[in-house]
This record gives sequence, C-alpha cells and structure tokens, in this order.
Amino acid sequence: MYAVIKTGGKQYRVKAGDLLVVEKLDGEPGAEVAFGEVLMIGEGDKVTVGAPTVDGASVTGTLVETRKGEKVKIFKKIRRQGYRRTRGHRQTETVVRVTALAGGGKTETWDGTVDLTPKAVLDLRARNLARLADAADAKTAAKAKPAPAAKATPVKKAAPAPKAEAAPEAKTEAPKAEAPKADAKAAPAKKAAAKPAPVKAAAKDDGEKAPAKKAAAPKAAAKPKAPKA
Repeated sequence: MYAVIKTGGKQYRVKAGDLLVVEKLDGEPGAEVAFGEVLMIGEGDKVTVGAPTVDGASVTGTLVETRKGEKVKIFKKIRRQGYRRTRGHRQTETVVRVTALAGGGKTETWDGTVDLTPKAVLDLRARNLARLADAADAKTAAKAKPAPAAKATPVKKAAPAPKAEAAPEAKTEAPKAEAPKADAKAAPAKKAAAKPAPVKAAAKDDGEKAPAKKAAAPKAAAKPKAPKA
C-alpha cells in the first residue's frame, strides 16, 4: 500500500517504513507528524485518486531530526567585466519516518522501531570517530528526553518572632533650674555712667579773675653775715 502526499509545495510517494526528507516542519525529535493532504492511495491494481485529496485518508510519521541539507553553490559571472560572485546556501529540512497509512477503508502500519540518531552522528561513526559520535549521541538524547523537573518541596515559613517590647527610656535630662523671677517693684538696675575726665577750669572771658593760689609758707629770715676783718 502506498500514498502520494503533498507537503512544502512538493509531492512525495511514500509507504509504511519509508524515511522521508521534506521541507522544514515544526516539532521536536520524536514528535508525531500527520500529513492530511493525501492526493492518491494505491494498493496493487486498485488506485484511489482524490479530487484534489482523498476523503478520510491520512499518513502519519515520527519526526527524526531537523537539519541543514547539502550546500548549494551559486556562481555568477559577467564576462569581460571582471564580475564574479560565489555564494552558498543550505536549505533547512526535516527527516520523517513514515509509520502508518490509512485510507479507502484500509490501514497499514510499520512495526519497526524509530531510530532518532541524527545523520551527523551516523557520519562520525562511519569515519570511526566513536568517541565523538557517542558524545554527540548523548547530547542529542538529552535534548530529545528532557529530565523531569524536580518537585520543589514547600518550605514552611517560620513563625514570626514576637516583638520585644521596648523598655521605657529613662529620662536622663536634669530638671532645669528655674531662675527666680525679678520682683516687678524692684528698682531697675542703675547703669554705670561713664565718669567724664576732669577738665581744668578755664579762665572766663568776662574778665573774672581766677581764684588766687594759696600763699606759700614764709621763708626763714636769712642770718646776717659776719663782717670781714
């Protein structure tokens, strides 16, 4: 039993167990892929052609890997102009293992085991690079089967500690001594007046005489000199 399917703008003739390389499809390695656009189903001489697809027909498969295809070189040249350009391109493609076909009231399945080993690892093994191949295989297996997330054990919140009551702070401030209030009837303090410097009394201009000075004490009478002989 075979079928003709359409995907990525191209048509492919497939049967159960075929390894199919198609345009890039969404999904992780190991995911199940279904092709709903089945254009034709055939088994021996019996052929069912759709208009444009066969009603109720489907093709299922398992996604093996998504990779880059072979490099294609694009070379451009304009003669006598010195123009030459070389470019490269690698188209992204998906590898699918067809596992079952259904349509026309019949179903066919493939009983084999799907190998998810990518082409890069197979190439390393072909070159006798077993060590690198095993490392790449382990990395691919880790991506295909992510480890289950460990359940986080709920952490019990510790009861909040009782708040210690703050002891009343002792007032260390000494009582302010109240100054004795001055009696309202008390006489105001006399301001010390600056004493003026003593000034000599000047003689008046109106002709008044200045007071006479005290008479000096009388001198003792001089002794008479003795006559010369």
